[in-house]
Amino acid sequence: MAQPSTIGKLPAVGDIAPQLRFVRQDRSNAELFELRGQVVLLLSVPSLDTSTCATEARMFNKLAAGLGAQVLVMSMDLPFAMKRFCETEGIANIHTGSDFRFRDLSEKWGAAIAEGPLQGVHCRAVWVIDLEGVIRYHELTAELASEPDYDAALQAVKSLLERVSS
Repeated sequence: MAQPSTIGKLPAVGDIAPQLRFVRQDRSNAELFELRGQVVLLLSVPSLDTSTCATEARMFNKLAAGLGAQVLVMSMDLPFAMKRFCETEGIANIHTGSDFRFRDLSEKWGAAIAEGPLQGVHCRAVWVIDLEGVIRYHELTAELASEPDYDAALQAVKSLLERVSS
């Protein structure tokens, strides 16, 4: 199944990351801006309640351990479901954010699927954002059911972290 079209143009490499408000697992509000000064690996997924999204979250949880970057997985899932998923799967190295309240990832980032049976949920995409909030890596998977290129995303993160430490 090909990646369906989204409602807008996704932010690209070189763009300043748009506003992104989200809801944490404890139902408190948060913003991407609060992570400024850190390298952020932002993942957009349709739902953690699907096998590909669950695999992606598990993989990034494993690969992010000790990485030194903030990993944020965003979907339209409710915070309750995200918390249950993380507790059940032992997810401790990534953060989850629900877009159900503000819909910033859906609307300001254009990541909502525009039509079809999954209309309104997020596409599968990855962004790496630098310390100043500039997007330095972006991937929109070719297939909605495909996992992202973990190696390329992690290499982008590591390159930014190496520049910071030197």
